[in-house]
Amino acid sequence: MMDPLVAAIDQGTSSTRFLVFNAKTAELMSHHQVEVNQSFPKEGWVEEDPKEIMQSVYECMERTCEKLCQLSINISNIKAVGVTNQRETTLVWDKETGEPLYNAIVWLDLRTQSTVEGLINKAPGQNKNHLKHKTGLPISTYFSAVKLRWLIDNVDEVRQAVQDERAMFGTVDSWIIWCLTGGKNGGVHCTDVSNASRTMLFNIHSMDWDPELCRYFDVPMEILPKVRSSSEIYGWMKSSSLAGVPISGCLGDQSAALVGQMCFQEGQAKNTYGTGCFLLRNTGTKPVMSDHGLLTTVAYKLGKDDPACYALEGSVAIAGAVVRWLKDNMGIVQSSSEIEKLAAAAGTSYGCYFVPAFSGLYAPYWEPSARGIICGLTQFTNRNHLAFAALEAVCFQTREILDAMNQDSGVPLTQLQVDGGMTSNRLLMQLQADILCIPVVRPSMSETTALGAAMAAGAAEGVGVWNLSPSHLPHVTSEKYQPQINSDESEFRFARWKKAVQRSMNWETTEPCCNANDH
Repeated sequence: MMDPLVAAIDQGTSSTRFLVFNAKTAELMSHHQVEVNQSFPKEGWVEEDPKEIMQSVYECMERTCEKLCQLSINISNIKAVGVTNQRETTLVWDKETGEPLYNAIVWLDLRTQSTVEGLINKAPGQNKNHLKHKTGLPISTYFSAVKLRWLIDNVDEVRQAVQDERAMFGTVDSWIIWCLTGGKNGGVHCTDVSNASRTMLFNIHSMDWDPELCRYFDVPMEILPKVRSSSEIYGWMKSSSLAGVPISGCLGDQSAALVGQMCFQEGQAKNTYGTGCFLLRNTGTKPVMSDHGLLTTVAYKLGKDDPACYALEGSVAIAGAVVRWLKDNMGIVQSSSEIEKLAAAAGTSYGCYFVPAFSGLYAPYWEPSARGIICGLTQFTNRNHLAFAALEAVCFQTREILDAMNQDSGVPLTQLQVDGGMTSNRLLMQLQADILCIPVVRPSMSETTALGAAMAAGAAEGVGVWNLSPSHLPHVTSEKYQPQINSDESEFRFARWKKAVQRSMNWETTEPCCNANDH
């Protein structure tokens, strides 16, 4: 008898993946990945096509099933599917036609900056943390509520559909689950607590949509999905090779990585290097508020009757995206893997510092007016130094959120568990250990986000093929990077970085009357 398998859809900002795991050993059996196009219609705008997202999901599923057949693995062994997704990205669609009413507005998008400035100016004491007691979040362009507000205010189709009660709002998880469970023909409109906690419409104490927050953003509650736990059967696959398989796990990507890294104990933490960089620390069943610019978020709720667990999160907008920018916008590298060679050839940034504040600065600053800056340039600087500075930027940003995390918890992390696409870059991992002055530990199977979604799906009541009790968790092999430079040099470089960060701030303040982008 073949061990049961569990699959995961991992719909990230830059790509979609479908991965199939053995539920007993957590071994990755097969997978397929498709890149997703991002469009930038105006400066600071980032969109994706919801239909292309679904197309990529179906393509990844079918290709993976073909690969399993070639390996003589029967796909009827797949007992459940989990969904994990880029969080905050905002969609509105028509429940009668099943058609999206606008492109998905991606989490990184800055079009709501003036809305956000207006909201903060209206808040008592102009405090960006005005809603933090309920949401755990500062008022920022990052979260879904302001994006949804923009759509209702600026897109006629959306406003009309809301008036006619045809509109459905969802983050990417909701869109995928709705489509896979039948779409306009009985599709299930739901989300999980981890994704809901990123909208700014969700009360992380009562664990439900908050009428007062919905009034604050003037969002009608009828368009919101039903909030469910992260591990239960939401519905069944309607079409594709996997028709009839339950969809039974749903986690925002950073929560999924926390689960996939098995950080179930209070105090355990992981850092994921994807498009952005996200450090999450499990704080157990109590939400802990940060005094140092971190978010309080719902980590997971692994079953209807299980308690919710919370996390402190340090969010960095641009990590892997800086490599994509060097490749696609500047043509400095031809492939993402090439950056390691270039940076290694320089061996140092030679005093060049790159603050990639393309979407403003996230944690710990929450400074939407910041923009990207490269400083310390001389005639000596070449593209190798720039490549090195880009990798260093990822490490320095991680150091800033790790410092904030340590200050908030009072218990410094003694090592950092890492995952995500960028962790295959060995130079980056060594740099990270050097800049943090603690060891960095990378699991050999770095697809922990998908693994977390598969674990949630396989452990759901009614599926029960994955045992999450500590004694049953698989042993994970990993490699460890030890710091190799002295901490004085590391501190000096970090101090310079902070100086560069200050220079990136207060650049793009209030919208000018004649916007140069409207030509």
